[in-house]
Amino acid sequence: LHDFRSRTLSTIYPVADGAAGLERAMNRLFTEVDEAIDLGNSFIILSDRGVDKDNAQIPAALAMAGVHHHLVRNGKRTRVALIAESGEPREIHHFAVLLGYGADAINPYLAIESIDSMLRSRVLKKVSGHRPGEPALTAAVRNFIKAANKGLVKVMSKMGISTVQSYRGAQIFEAVGLNQTFIDQYFTSTATRIEGVGLDMIERETAKRHRNAFPSRVVKR
Repeated sequence: LHDFRSRTLSTIYPVADGAAGLERAMNRLFTEVDEAIDLGNSFIILSDRGVDKDNAQIPAALAMAGVHHHLVRNGKRTRVALIAESGEPREIHHFAVLLGYGADAINPYLAIESIDSMLRSRVLKKVSGHRPGEPALTAAVRNFIKAANKGLVKVMSKMGISTVQSYRGAQIFEAVGLNQTFIDQYFTSTATRIEGVGLDMIERETAKRHRNAFPSRVVKR
């Protein structure tokens, strides 16, 4: 038996710290992943669980791509598998981007919890392929995973790629609206012909979504 060890690293940061806080969080991730590998961990889980009114998540693609390229530059990428545990990915393109920038596995926990909520509230009443005696959630999640896999196969086939191994880390994308400095640091070698915003604007958009999720207004009873 292989003695595989794993380490979970948090991808959240204090939202009040702004762009500086996001940059510090990325640098912290780089330091922690180096330490985890040196301690013999074979699996690194980048998790955004723990988001609350004071802490926002690093965008999943930014966290994954940043760590992936950091390890490539340090010659450590082949020593570890990177797993994304995030509430963000829910669509085929989300999964495709995470895989394309180095994810070895993805746990879209919020998408799965949303399916559970839809079943409990009866928004989702009939589940295709539901087997007798099987929980409806099991069948629904199986359908979700099957649909995601088929979507990824279609994306890869359009690129002329036949295996996930060839697609993973290939980053066959072109950035739209991201400046070269940002790309060089976190999405190295990705084409960005029109350039655009950097880490500061990424953080502002992240903070805006966070404020929408945790509004400061007082709820009257």
